[in-house]
Amino acid sequence: MYKILKKQELNPTVTLMEIEAPLVAAKAEPGQFIILRVDESGERIPLTVAGYDRAAGWVRIIFQIVGATTAKLNAKNEGDYIEDFVGPLGVATKIEGLKKVCIVGGGVGCAIALPIAQKLHEMGVEVTSIIGFRNKDLLILEDEFRAASDRLFVMTDDGSYGTQGNVCVPLNDMFAAGETFDEVITIGPLIMMKFVVAATKPTGIPCTVSMNPIMIDGTGMCGGCRLTLLRDGKRETRFACVDGPDFNGYEVDFDEAMTRGGMYRNFERHAYEETCNLLKGE
Repeated sequence: MYKILKKQELNPTVTLMEIEAPLVAAKAEPGQFIILRVDESGERIPLTVAGYDRAAGWVRIIFQIVGATTAKLNAKNEGDYIEDFVGPLGVATKIEGLKKVCIVGGGVGCAIALPIAQKLHEMGVEVTSIIGFRNKDLLILEDEFRAASDRLFVMTDDGSYGTQGNVCVPLNDMFAAGETFDEVITIGPLIMMKFVVAATKPTGIPCTVSMNPIMIDGTGMCGGCRLTLLRDGKRETRFACVDGPDFNGYEVDFDEAMTRGGMYRNFERHAYEETCNLLKGE
């Protein structure tokens, strides 16, 4: 059992928790993830490590309330326990040798991007961060990104905060001005990452994407998290849980990934509504 040490609402649909898990905290690195179960009968869900404190022995997770399991998790409070918290899993983001990086985060994906920006900043890397949200009410982690960035662009689709537009606007402006980076790292909705990759590709700058598809066992055994990479005209299958979650954005078949990502949307919505009704009755 793993104790919830802290719970904080970042916006109406996104929650931060710090979980007491000293063995996971001792090994976790930016870019890796954990798999948890809320209770004995719960499903396994992957959540990316959003921070950690090795000395205090906790790991931070930030999740969006979109399905039955995240609704159950959000019903827990400080001092409560969750059943399983396994990790760290996956390959940590490769950041050695970088001197100038652009981090592009969208929505709750910013929770995954932040520890990468923080680690780069600690290493003395020049960090430009672009974070995007649909509107002001969904904004998260602005202060944390500002502290970890040499330059920060905050974008909202409706212009209710920061600058109106999507994350590609400042990215394209910088490219048009001749600015270069050692790498662009983007994390967020699949459609956003697809367009960030498209914007970056003409520059030849390496572009890394963080993929978080459906995962079950986290060991590559089930095949649920398979992705198709396009390499030299050939299609290759990789598994996000063991080969990722980071991949070369120029190789990812985003159209296939988006199709697979939507396969269970109706089922998830039905399960979420059932769970919410049960929680209301408690």
